[in-house]
Amino acid sequence: MNETTTKEHAPGTYPDLPAPIITTGVVGWVRTNLLSSPLNIILTVVAIWFLWTIIPPMLEWMVFDSVWSAEDRNDCWAQMAEPEGAACWAFVQSRLELFTYGFYPEELRWRPNLAFLMLIAALVPVLYDKTPYRKYGMVYSAAFPLIAGWLLVGGFGLTPVDTDQIGGILLTLVIGVTGIAFSLPIGILLALGRQSRMPVMRILCVTFIEFIRGVPLIALLFVASTMLNYFLPPGTTFDLLMRVLIMVTLFSAAYVAEVVRGGLQAVATGQHEAADAIGLTYWKTQRLIVLPQALKISIPGIVNTFIGLFKDTTLVLIIGLLDPLGIGKAALADASWAGLAREVYLFVALFFFICCFSMSRYSLYLERKLHTGY
Repeated sequence: MNETTTKEHAPGTYPDLPAPIITTGVVGWVRTNLLSSPLNIILTVVAIWFLWTIIPPMLEWMVFDSVWSAEDRNDCWAQMAEPEGAACWAFVQSRLELFTYGFYPEELRWRPNLAFLMLIAALVPVLYDKTPYRKYGMVYSAAFPLIAGWLLVGGFGLTPVDTDQIGGILLTLVIGVTGIAFSLPIGILLALGRQSRMPVMRILCVTFIEFIRGVPLIALLFVASTMLNYFLPPGTTFDLLMRVLIMVTLFSAAYVAEVVRGGLQAVATGQHEAADAIGLTYWKTQRLIVLPQALKISIPGIVNTFIGLFKDTTLVLIIGLLDPLGIGKAALADASWAGLAREVYLFVALFFFICCFSMSRYSLYLERKLHTGY
């Protein structure tokens, strides 16, 4: 410290100096995360080389050299520098409505469009607690599944639509949203029942959870599609999509129950004892003290279960329901577009990645917001 500085600032009042430039901002992040050790430097160089090798050719194939408008496969390849040298998105574009709605009547597609907009409105009060008039929004969110079902299937003033006409992305959203919306509360009740002091309740919940977790989902879907009618009275018809929704919901609920049970066991016993000491009932204890803590701990596992459920919706192809994968497989049977399976599977993969990545990002946001790690 020189003489000038000593005269300008009294001892103990010298201002903090800014951090060195090489330790802050982009430069600091690179030094800390990518160049902090010889091993990190080697891994960074290898990663850059790998990305440079993979990404440019991928972008050329998918975007820059791709064809978006063509009459058929041959026309698509004729527009390329070399046949099959790039993606032919004209095939997906020509069947985009089929991928989106399945065989839903064209003149009635305003109904799933409206249902999708209502879904977004229903998710806002559920996902963001600072939504204005959130209490009333939650009531609407709870009623949304019934409203959406009425819009999609019809009845009560709307033209009825057979559920076998629902397909593509619309079918995936119906199964995924329904399974997620109903499996969470059912899973919480099963987790509480498994820890109940009532032997009958505990045995029933344990039996259900272990049976569902011990049987593959595809087997349950086969039971729903073929065997369930044998257990119903003669002449009774039970819609296939409704059977699938029930099976998928119960399957996911069993896994959610185990995730929530882990969160319940992580809550200290003293929390229960404190609630008993101030005279809270069982349900008030669970609602106000135990479940809020248990669910915060269980967020990663619950979201992971929901992501798995959303991806498992593709299994309905086995029992004759056409999700985006089934639509694409059927469309490839057209001889004029044969040989474009890569584009179909990549399109479906991108759709699922966007949906699942969004759920994962929201999970991380929720963990940071609720300080789950503390």
